[in-house]
Amino acid sequence: MAPTILPGFLPLCVCLLLTPGFAQAGKLLVVPMDGSHWFTMHMVVEKLIQRGHEVVAVIPDVSWYLGKSFNFTVKTYSPSYTLDDFNHQFKIFSDSAWKAEQRSLFSMIVHPPHSLFEYEFSHCRSLFNNKELVKYLKKSSFDAVFLDPFDLCGLIIAKYLSLPSVVFSRGLFCQHLEEGSQCPFAASYVPRILSGLSDSMTFRERVWNYIALLQEHLLCRHFIETALETASEVLQTTVTAYDLFSHISIWLLRTDFVLDYPKPVMPNMVFIGGINCHPGTGKPLSQVSHLSFSMFRIIWLWT
Repeated sequence: MAPTILPGFLPLCVCLLLTPGFAQAGKLLVVPMDGSHWFTMHMVVEKLIQRGHEVVAVIPDVSWYLGKSFNFTVKTYSPSYTLDDFNHQFKIFSDSAWKAEQRSLFSMIVHPPHSLFEYEFSHCRSLFNNKELVKYLKKSSFDAVFLDPFDLCGLIIAKYLSLPSVVFSRGLFCQHLEEGSQCPFAASYVPRILSGLSDSMTFRERVWNYIALLQEHLLCRHFIETALETASEVLQTTVTAYDLFSHISIWLLRTDFVLDYPKPVMPNMVFIGGINCHPGTGKPLSQVSHLSFSMFRIIWLWT
């Protein structure tokens, strides 16, 4: 009799486990990134709380939007810069971006908006210098880390605590997504970011696309050098970008092939759509400026 009852009983158990209230809630450590990245991520965090998960966010006490009131636990630490410092560096970055007709990865390295990235990545060192906060994180028994991978601090924390990580991202600059997930690069038909190429490339354009890929390998480390130095100090070993990005368990990619060219993906990549936006605050543009396709992709990734 048991073999005949089991096939009907198993689907019922699965349905009960997937129903909110029956599934076991988890304890989630959230490491967000400031700016428009937080708008969309915040909505997901609110949904997780509604489904019974316990959420703890760790944020710097100097930020644009992360300091707003929350209905979940927030742990703060003090970075080495002030809000005026950060605003100044972001203005330099944005001014240079809008003035540029065309930018390449090489030109961004030679004439970089570098200080902004140094500011953005330096706060992680301040986090780990806060011994009380680190002690709290180690003893809190989190189940996973929910993070924005553009700010590598979440990846460093996940590796330090040996926790699975779930990233929430529009995309990644350079080749880190493909390398970290071990995706094929497909340089023959998937244009690299900032290349300005389409998916219908001539042989010469495919060669230039491959050269752009080589540029990423050679130059991208400069953008995250401060973060890698911090990671090496915290983990007490030499850390590369691959060491951090290969640790990711699930990629929640907030994009769509309407916006990006189709490319190979891995089983742990989930396309969820959506963009960085703040609900209900859209206003008509007073002026439309000329912006090259390549520069548009830079700003799209940052915002």
